[in-house]
Amino acid sequence: MVKICCIGAGYVGGPTMAVIALKCPNVQVTVVDIAEPRINAWNSGTLPIYEPGLDDVVKQCRGKNLFFSTEVEKHVAEADIIFVSVNTPTKTQGLGAGKAADLTYWESAARMIADVSKSDKIVVEKSTVPVKTAEAIERILTHNKKGINFTILSNPEFLAEGTAIQDLFNPDRVLIGGRETPEGQKAINALRDVYANWVPKERILCTNLWSAELSKLAANAFLAQRISSVNAMSALCESTGADVTQVSHSIGTDSRIGPKFLNASVGFGGSCFQKDILNLVYICECNGLPEVANYWKQVVKVNDYQKSRFVNRVVSSMFNTVSSKKIAILGFAFKKDTGDTRETPAIDVCKGLLGDKARLSIFDPQVTEDQILKDLSMKKFDKDHPSHLQPASPTSIKQVSIVGDAYEAIKDSHGICILTEWDEFKKLDYQKVFDSMQKPAFVFDGRNIVDADKLRKIGFIVYCIGKPLDPWLKDMPAVA
Repeated sequence: MVKICCIGAGYVGGPTMAVIALKCPNVQVTVVDIAEPRINAWNSGTLPIYEPGLDDVVKQCRGKNLFFSTEVEKHVAEADIIFVSVNTPTKTQGLGAGKAADLTYWESAARMIADVSKSDKIVVEKSTVPVKTAEAIERILTHNKKGINFTILSNPEFLAEGTAIQDLFNPDRVLIGGRETPEGQKAINALRDVYANWVPKERILCTNLWSAELSKLAANAFLAQRISSVNAMSALCESTGADVTQVSHSIGTDSRIGPKFLNASVGFGGSCFQKDILNLVYICECNGLPEVANYWKQVVKVNDYQKSRFVNRVVSSMFNTVSSKKIAILGFAFKKDTGDTRETPAIDVCKGLLGDKARLSIFDPQVTEDQILKDLSMKKFDKDHPSHLQPASPTSIKQVSIVGDAYEAIKDSHGICILTEWDEFKKLDYQKVFDSMQKPAFVFDGRNIVDADKLRKIGFIVYCIGKPLDPWLKDMPAVA
């Protein structure tokens, strides 16, 4: 029986290994992590991450050919194929601070693999890593191999949170990069055989190592660039009276462009987009390509601009101050159907409103109070590190309350900010909402999910990103 071990029980490692176990009953899969609370959660009835369909997959396989353990060295030593899915946060100090990926955890994993291995291993990059990381890892393993052969592969993930299980069941492609040597090709074939249990062979793409590593960064950069592009257009739409949803639909019907990732919003989030673009910027700068680096920097700048523009719109619309006013925040996760808050636009929006001394009442159906308070108290990039290395959560934050119900969050508020497109926010009884609020009552829709005309008839003053402005808002333009 082939034995697979995955180092890292997070958003990538957990779901990916669960699906491999489900689709490959003859493969033994063990997910290891040094964080005991996380492993305990994977072995419990309440998984540490929320992902539609994940719970069912884990329950079908756990204890049969899928295991979760803190015995890292034991399972690494026994494995034939080792996936490394550890954090690669953005460096906060030293060379490349604020842009380069911090490979501390990757290097530590590589040294541990070399130390405990007693048989040949295929080591698979599953984390998002800079181009040429495989070469660095190879050097560590080669200089510590003690007669053992290690072959490095790059197998980047292309999952979208909220649809990760379906993405794994039916991927657009599986990308495997390896050395163009007999050993490299043999390793590629071994990993391809695993995926071939359910993925059509024509969708399993094989490249050299560097192409696979760069393809992951490029894919995320291209997707983020589309979001920043439509968000840039949303600002122009508001100024001209155009409707960004009509513009998006119009250009999305062009087969050369397509409709995906063209929804205007308060900004993109998630664990990869900003981190990967900053990583790409750093690589370009290191390779003497400042013009290319500046191009990709602008994608992040527009995303930051969109969030600050949203905050400015809220403040200026409410008589240029939100001091002591209650603002209901509906949604804190970076997108619906996930509890992930990494780089969520809600963090910067909330901090911006708190900076003007607003009182925030926050509700998200999947994000815990502890996580929200931690996110609002952490410095930039702290969230990228493993949970045991993150700052402790504060017991409370002045001006912030976390509640368990949307109506409770909204009661007696002056305004509502919709920051995550959860379906339940579309179905609220907005007449009931209006009746419970201070007047004038404002709705600031950062996801374009409400029927603005319907809400205006009730009596709301409504702002939807990229949509023709409410007459009230035209009199109080957003200021930088």
